Amino acid sequence: MDTRPTGTRPAAPTSGQRTLMLTLATFGFALNFWAWALISPLGTRFKDSLGLSTFQQSLLVAVPVIVGSLGRIPVGALTDRYGGRVMFPLVSAATIVPVLYLGLVGHSSLPELLIGGFFLGIGGTSFAIGVPFVNGWFPPERRGTAIGVFGAGMGGTAISALTTVNLAKSHGVAAPFVVTAIVLAVYAVVALALLRDAPGRTVPTEPLARRLGGALRLRATWQASALYAVAFGGYVAFSVYLPTYLKTAYGLQPADAANRMAGFVLLAVLMRPVGGWLSDRTSPVRVLSWALGVVAVAALLQGFTPPLAPFGTVAFLTMAAALGTGSGATFALVALVAPTNRVGSVTGVVGAAGGLGGFVPPLAMGALYGSYHSYAAGLAALTAVAVAAAVFTATRVRSVVRA
Repeated sequence: MDTRPTGTRPAAPTSGQRTLMLTLATFGFALNFWAWALISPLGTRFKDSLGLSTFQQSLLVAVPVIVGSLGRIPVGALTDRYGGRVMFPLVSAATIVPVLYLGLVGHSSLPELLIGGFFLGIGGTSFAIGVPFVNGWFPPERRGTAIGVFGAGMGGTAISALTTVNLAKSHGVAAPFVVTAIVLAVYAVVALALLRDAPGRTVPTEPLARRLGGALRLRATWQASALYAVAFGGYVAFSVYLPTYLKTAYGLQPADAANRMAGFVLLAVLMRPVGGWLSDRTSPVRVLSWALGVVAVAALLQGFTPPLAPFGTVAFLTMAAALGTGSGATFALVALVAPTNRVGSVTGVVGAAGGLGGFVPPLAMGALYGSYHSYAAGLAALTAVAVAAAVFTATRVRSVVRA
């Protein structure tokens, strides 16, 4: 229900206003994702210092992912109700607490790290704030591109990969956490001062449970969730597990592996707006079908563990580009099919599916390698899933969009 007084018409937003809001939302997403990904680059360090098994290391980096993913469901619904102006500063400020805990006192044992990682997942919920916030500021024909640009904020994981290990090595393990906490605090203040919700935003009055139920009854929610679990889930899985994979499969040093992970992340980030832009000009279904097909081919090639230079590098970078493109196209699809007053709720569910899609592969890769000393089975499974998702997109999802 629209709670604006009858007879009033909000002024149309200017291009400058839209750009400012998109920029602030993207920075907020990137900074929270930076915090969300702090544990992964230090996973090898914690494994060595605490004597963790491969599975325990995988669990350590996966816990923030699952909490941040499931947390998107209520956060998305709350964003429908309270708007991004309230939720962005709130989530950013709340994320500071586990960041400081991990940096100052919570990194000397596995239980402490798991507790800190659990609450660090709060930062991962920021995605469910930004999509409905940005969606409200842009007209339908530009939403795919705008949400794709916002989605580039997932590059916060690249910031973490590039800075965390070096800061910890130079200034101690607390340093990257303290720096991140300071940056989040600055952003929370700036966001509180400058963020504004879109003019004429429809504020739902239904209870949260009813709104979530309505989102779950939409067939488009489940279809987009399945696709995002593959596209963004694949990105998350490799962004958190790639340093471990490269160290184990190719013997790289932690800093080198983290830098290569940053390259993977950066390319995926740059391709996400491209996926949205292509979807605005063609069709999100077409873009998704091609992207998922490319993921399948690249994963199949990497399953043979080819030499890292050049074949392994090309396979992973191709996969990164395709996963980024597919992630951008998925939310162009959400913007196309989700009711305006349920975008946050739908985004929460779809975003949760994407994060959960990234939770399982690191655990599976660690377990499979521990049993067979090979990653081939895990990459073969990714190939099969990507092929199935591409076929599903080209058939079932295409019919819904046309309807």
